[in-house]
Amino acid sequence: MISLSAKVRFFLYGYPTDMRKSFEGLGGLVRCHLQEDVQSGDVYLFINRRGDRIKLLVWDRDGFWIHYKRLEKGRFRRSSDSQSSPEISYSDLVMLLEGIDLKKGKKSVRYGR
Repeated sequence: MISLSAKVRFFLYGYPTDMRKSFEGLGGLVRCHLQEDVQSGDVYLFINRRGDRIKLLVWDRDGFWIHYKRLEKGRFRRSSDSQSSPEISYSDLVMLLEGIDLKKGKKSVRYGR
C-alpha cells in the first residue's frame, strides 16, 4: 500500500503532462527528464495542461501504483521553480493536493456540495 509521508521524496514534473500516459510513459519521463530511478520508492507527480488532473507514480516493492485525481472545480498550481528544482517537501505536497497555491499561499476555490 502506498504511504505518503515525510520519509519518502516527492518530485513534481515541471511541464504539463499528457494524462493518457500510463506506467511506461510516466516512467520514461522520470528517467529521461528528472534523471531519477523510477523504482526508488520515491513519488513522482504529474499535472496536465489545464491543471485539473494529477497523477502520482510510485514503485511499491513489486510493482507500480498510479494514483489519479480529477478536480471538478479548481486547479492544481505548480510552482514556477518546479522545472529547475523538481523535488518538493511533504508539506508542499499536502498543500498542492489541498488546493493551496504554493507561490501565494492562498487556497483556491474547490468543488463542494
